[in-house]
Amino acid sequence: MHIIDDGILLDAKLEMPKNAGKCPLAIIIHGYTGNKEERHILAVSRMFNELGLATLRVDMYGHGESGGEFRNHTLFKWMTNALTVIDYARSLDFVTDIYLCGHSQGGLTVMLAGAMKSDQIKAIIPMSPAIVIPEGARKGRLLGMEFDPSHIPEQFQVKEDKTLSGNYVRVARTIRIEDFIDSYSGPVFLIHGSADESIPVQCSIDASKRYRNAKLVVVEGDTHCYDYHLDQVVESIRAWMKEQLH
Repeated sequence: MHIIDDGILLDAKLEMPKNAGKCPLAIIIHGYTGNKEERHILAVSRMFNELGLATLRVDMYGHGESGGEFRNHTLFKWMTNALTVIDYARSLDFVTDIYLCGHSQGGLTVMLAGAMKSDQIKAIIPMSPAIVIPEGARKGRLLGMEFDPSHIPEQFQVKEDKTLSGNYVRVARTIRIEDFIDSYSGPVFLIHGSADESIPVQCSIDASKRYRNAKLVVVEGDTHCYDYHLDQVVESIRAWMKEQLH
């Protein structure tokens, strides 16, 4: 299925729990260079279905099967994607409540969109959220790149086959994540691997302390994409979700 955001087709997959009538729905957003079919995204989606939630997995702008070029994606575009997907979910007549779950850049996105739609979101679940992106953009150290933040290049070579517009950095540096954290008072569940090679676990520790209603689980020895203990990640989210649902 497709969800249209300002003429861009976002490829999405809606999956229903068994014996579904009216039920909550979890929107699940992948990370930078990721897609909706990644191992950890699928594992979390199955868990939500087992708990009786519908799930809506979405490929964001420039990623997976969605429209737009990777080079031109920005956090602003992902935020508007997320807002559009939330509006779509709210239009479904079976949906009772909406949860937002995202990994890495998707985790940062749900922190942003959750704050912007706080009256419509039951809870947010940032997984290894890429909170370092805005500050890294301001300091000139981001995604393995170093640059002069006062003279941002027109493009970056971020992988052998991928380039990224300098506009990604220009947008990211304007975001003050603290403002979004402070404006969200709903339940938050943060999970992060202690051996995350991409995003320091301290980011989630700091965020959990700043949120008004947050729980943090640190998975010892695990990586950014949970290469070693994905089962622990899934079961931790499951246990917390059961508390929210009852």
